[in-house]
Amino acid sequence: MQFRTIVDVPSPGFQIPPFAPMLFVGSCFAQNIGAWFVKEKFQATINPYGVMYNPASIVHTIRRWLEETDTLPQYAFLTLGTNHVYVLRETGEIVDNCQKRPQRLFEERVLTVEECAGWLCQAVALLTERCPGIRVVLTVSPIRYAKYGFHGSALSKSTLLLAADEVVRKMPEVVTYFPAYEIVCDELRDYRFYQPDMLHPSEQTAEYLWQRLSEVYLSSEAKTFIEEWRPIREALAHRPFHPESDAYKAFKERTEQQLALLQKKYPPFGRLEIGD
Repeated sequence: MQFRTIVDVPSPGFQIPPFAPMLFVGSCFAQNIGAWFVKEKFQATINPYGVMYNPASIVHTIRRWLEETDTLPQYAFLTLGTNHVYVLRETGEIVDNCQKRPQRLFEERVLTVEECAGWLCQAVALLTERCPGIRVVLTVSPIRYAKYGFHGSALSKSTLLLAADEVVRKMPEVVTYFPAYEIVCDELRDYRFYQPDMLHPSEQTAEYLWQRLSEVYLSSEAKTFIEEWRPIREALAHRPFHPESDAYKAFKERTEQQLALLQKKYPPFGRLEIGD
C-alpha cells in the first residue's frame, strides 16, 4: 500500500561535479539548500547581498554580483518566494530593501506572470552572457506568506510557478525546474514537517529536499566524495569531554590521516580551507 505520493524529479540533463562553483540567489530556501552544498564542500555563494524574494530583486543581485566577482559559477539556483514587490514612489524603481525608510515612500505591487517571466529571462541572460555554459535551476519556495492571507499566498505561488514553467519552456537548453514546492506541499503534506510557526519547513524537510535533489542532480563522483567526506566531517565536528586523553589524541591523529588521504585523492578539495 502507498501512504503518500512521491513527486517525480526529472533529470535536468546535466550532473553537478564535486567542488563546482555555484550561485544561490532568492528566498530562505536558497539559503537552506545552498548551506547543504557548502557543507559538502561545493564552492557555493549564497545570497551575497541578503535574501531576495521576488524575481526583480534576484536580477538586481545577479547584475551587481557579476560586476564584482572574479569567481564565475557553473550552476545557479534561483529560488522564487513571492511576486509582491515594493516600488519607490518617487522613481518607480523596485527596491530590494526598504532600509527602514517610512512606508509612505513605497507602493506595494504585484507582478504578473509575464513580468515575472521577463525578469527571470533577464537573470538567465545576465548569467549566460558572463558565464558561458552555465546551467540555471529554478525553484519556488514552499514557504507560505500568511501576511497575504492563504488564498493570496496561493495566488502568488501560482504566478511564480507559471512564470518558471514559461522560462523553462523558452530556454530548455539552459534552465530546468526543481520541484521543491511540490515535494513539500504534495509529498510531505503534514505539519510535522514544519517548524512551530507552521509556515517554514523544518530542518528535517530541508535535509529531505537535499536528498531528493542530490539523487538526481549530483554526479557519481560528487556522491562518492560526499560519502567519503561525511565520516571525516563528523569526526572534525566532534567535541570531546576529555581532549587531553590518549584515546582522543589517537582519534584526532586517525582523523587527520584520513583527511590528508582525501585531500590527496581530490586535489580541488586539498586546496580548500577545511574551516570554509
